Amino acid sequence: MKQSVALMAFAMSVVTGGAGAEEIFVSDFGDLPQAQVVFLGEVHDNPHHHDNQAAALVAIAPKAVVFEMLTHEKAAAVTPSLLRDQAKLAKALDWANSGWPSFEMYYPVFAASAGAEIYGAQVPRATARAAVMGEDLAEAFGEGAERFGLLAKLPEAQQEEREAKQMAAHCNALPAEMLPGMVLAQRLRDASLARAVLAALEATDGPVVVITGNGHARTDWGAPALLPQEVSILLIAQFETPSQGPEPFDKWLVTAAAEREDPCEAFK
Repeated sequence: MKQSVALMAFAMSVVTGGAGAEEIFVSDFGDLPQAQVVFLGEVHDNPHHHDNQAAALVAIAPKAVVFEMLTHEKAAAVTPSLLRDQAKLAKALDWANSGWPSFEMYYPVFAASAGAEIYGAQVPRATARAAVMGEDLAEAFGEGAERFGLLAKLPEAQQEEREAKQMAAHCNALPAEMLPGMVLAQRLRDASLARAVLAALEATDGPVVVITGNGHARTDWGAPALLPQEVSILLIAQFETPSQGPEPFDKWLVTAAAEREDPCEAFK
């Protein structure tokens, strides 16, 4: 899991796609457009991105925060007192065995979530593995699979593009036959995020902030695309290099890159 997270971070450092995004800065957080749901993207192992997310949370003051990194059960265990204690929260979440980057990086995001309801959208490993192995996606997701687009076949061009991104994310080292399953797993995670967002929105009336990787925050095929059109959404991505073209987000920031080893070394 730790290896796959590093590869995901490497792959998501630059994302290209649709039009309309504009660069912003942390100083702009106080003037963000109002929205029922705000996606705060990240490169998972970049500490600057988590500091920025914490600053955005303070500015937005959401009623609920959805974490890609937490299962529903782990999120339910988070209490206000735990949010004030980094060590106890890390232990309660069993973060050391989660496969996500250092909790020291993520704790500012949790601390800034104080006062909000915490929701989890992480797909359990066994469920994601089932999708990768080509097992029934509807059964893996449970009720609502059709509602969140899991029963629909992707357009051929999008399927090919997403498979190519999965191959690049894994240093061009995956067997080609694995790629459709990897795309299914990503679709499963997008659907899980969308389901958690709607649950949080229904329970709290919003605003809801979503903490997730840039890839899941895309307007064209990420979790936002699975939400009802009547829900107002703001999508903010974070990159490590300046944008070279149109982006499938509303706003984006550029930060310094994280210090990391070459994630492709594991495949050499």
